[in-house]
Amino acid sequence: MLTDRLCAHIARTPAGAIPESTLAATRLALLDALGVMLAASTLSPEAEPFRSLALASGTGRSTLLGRGESVPAPAAALANGALAHALDFEDAFDAAPCHPNAALVPALLALAEEREATAENFLTAMAIGCDLTCRMALSLKQPMEAGGWYPPPILGAFGATAAAARLLGLDAGQTRDALSLALCQATAPGEIKHSHATTIRAVREAFPAQAAVTAALLAEAGVIGFEEPLEGKGGFYRLYAGGQWGEGALLDGLGTLYHGENLSFKRWPACRGTHAYIEAALDLRARLGGAWQNIASLTMVVGDVQRMLVEPAPRKQAPATAIDAKFSIFLTAALALVHGEVGLHSFDEAARADPQVLTLASRMRARHDPARVPTAFGGILDATLKDGARLTLDVPLPAGHPSRPISRAAMVEKFITCAGQAAQPYGLDEAKALAEHILTLSDATPISTLTGRASGKA
Repeated sequence: MLTDRLCAHIARTPAGAIPESTLAATRLALLDALGVMLAASTLSPEAEPFRSLALASGTGRSTLLGRGESVPAPAAALANGALAHALDFEDAFDAAPCHPNAALVPALLALAEEREATAENFLTAMAIGCDLTCRMALSLKQPMEAGGWYPPPILGAFGATAAAARLLGLDAGQTRDALSLALCQATAPGEIKHSHATTIRAVREAFPAQAAVTAALLAEAGVIGFEEPLEGKGGFYRLYAGGQWGEGALLDGLGTLYHGENLSFKRWPACRGTHAYIEAALDLRARLGGAWQNIASLTMVVGDVQRMLVEPAPRKQAPATAIDAKFSIFLTAALALVHGEVGLHSFDEAARADPQVLTLASRMRARHDPARVPTAFGGILDATLKDGARLTLDVPLPAGHPSRPISRAAMVEKFITCAGQAAQPYGLDEAKALAEHILTLSDATPISTLTGRASGKA
């Protein structure tokens, strides 16, 4: 059975069989995820209720990132998971849009600290779990959105659960039980995209992160799951994809090809689908010598996926919340044109209310043309200037794509910037030391040396 083959791989793949190139990519993804969560510990007020709930659960051995408080592992996964996507700055898998480490890293950190895991165990589990999320996303032949679902948190729950099961040393049968228990918890309705004032979209990874820890711990305790949680008559693919899926994407290269080597890292803290338009806007600004006022009108040419980033137009031209602004091509492009950058502080209430940004965004229009924009991550900007000149800026592969990677030095700089925004901020030298520590994690290093530093306890 399919699930059995996957669970055997999750449970039995020797740590030494993970390619060094995969481990290097995994360390980089860990650096990125940790930095983003540290910054969110102070920049994302939406996550504060999750921290309060975690603290009310009692004391434990797992820390709340950026703060130093210790709580039980499921509570830490919930609270830190709420930080993982709050800034929309985490990694992405462009080949089949998902965020494979957003729920995984907070779940894995919580369990790793509680169980005193080594770096070898942690990195192996992270590589295997990340790969599973990507494979499940690639295997879908019917979009999950067709059934009214919102894919990223649902897909991420299964990769996070696989990673948690591996870290705990569960056997193949127990891993199947854990995936079954994840199926009982993993959900995210498409309404998350449509409600005007909600901030659930920002904190969504709290739920799959906690679900993964809960599922793995219950499986370890002996709760029996389903024989076929993925391919069964009422399993994942039947429920979420109408039974339309491809086995090849799940199994081809399993154990030798790890999709975590092909992630995209974000240059700007906004939905990945906005990045091509941000890059095009920055290019246009440079061509105009900063004189964005010479723009008469802008048309954003979008594909099928990007439509959610421009519709309904009035809402996307003047978003009411930070997370909605990060999912707006109009506002992110306007920010880039007016200010020449889109950064960590570009989405607070004052920045979103900038009259110049709002005026420019109001003059933007969208045109749906999937033939010109066939991918979920490309984009085209058509500009008309006040002198009548027209410019077209086409960005098929935005910065951060595996074919246009962000340099290691730039990734370290991103981490340093994010760590400096933590609730307990890091100084420059301290942040550099932590980045070097993460990027050189060795096999026997206790993962607590990492979480201790990141929590502010070191």
